[in-house]
Amino acid sequence: MKIPKRLQPLVDDGLIDDVIRRLKSGKEADVFIVRCGDEIRCAKVYKEAEKRNFKQAVHYQEGRKVRNSRDARAMSKGSKFGRQQQEEAWQNTEVDALYLLAKAGVRVPQPDICLDGVLLMELITDEDGLVAPRLSDVILTPEQARADHALMMNYAVRMLCAGLVHGDLSEFNVLMDKDGPVIIDLPQVVDAAANNHAKSMFERDIGNLAEYYGQFAPELRDSQYAKEIWALYQEGNLTPDSVLSGRFSELQKRADVGSVLEEIQAAGEEHRRRMMARNAEE
Repeated sequence: MKIPKRLQPLVDDGLIDDVIRRLKSGKEADVFIVRCGDEIRCAKVYKEAEKRNFKQAVHYQEGRKVRNSRDARAMSKGSKFGRQQQEEAWQNTEVDALYLLAKAGVRVPQPDICLDGVLLMELITDEDGLVAPRLSDVILTPEQARADHALMMNYAVRMLCAGLVHGDLSEFNVLMDKDGPVIIDLPQVVDAAANNHAKSMFERDIGNLAEYYGQFAPELRDSQYAKEIWALYQEGNLTPDSVLSGRFSELQKRADVGSVLEEIQAAGEEHRRRMMARNAEE
């Protein structure tokens, strides 16, 4: 096929030997299957900001750390240089997330290099060596749905323990290789601690998965993993190996808050009694 303009520099530099075909065109990037030496990989070509169709991108960028103050000032001013740095930050976010999550035990594509708006990375394949299907295109047995959903909940826990929320997770952003689900598309990943929308995004991600897997195992639609996981995270009790039940009691949560308030009130009354006794002695 004709080499796309954005891939030509990588071909010229010998990083890509051949562009085999376009794999998909998405809202923030086009993906191509390429040959690099003896290996078949994929090349993700990020679309420029004005051509991206990613809604409310500013919500995803909230709380992201910029590597130096000069870039941060340029971004805030919206200068040409600032816009360029914003684009690089959007792209580098995915690369950084891929490395971090792989280290955390989450199955994601192995990144190779990100250069001039092109990310070279592992091509996820099925057991026959063909391009892996998206989860949305797979029919599961109830047993497989339960097992894969449990694995995805563990991945969600490990992501949160690493400080990240996918933010756009659904059956369309998960591939199925011979070993199970692989999470993809991470440029919009958010900082769980610094983004005010992180909780609602996390709940939406987990809800999307419950709805999809619930087609095959209906009881998953009534699970409350999002609330259970987030409560553990907020309490500082979430670990990569946390055992989940999928149940969460709002009543218990309110009771816990009530008991804390009662303890605070009791402590305040005790303090007032001591002060009154001290004043009486004086």
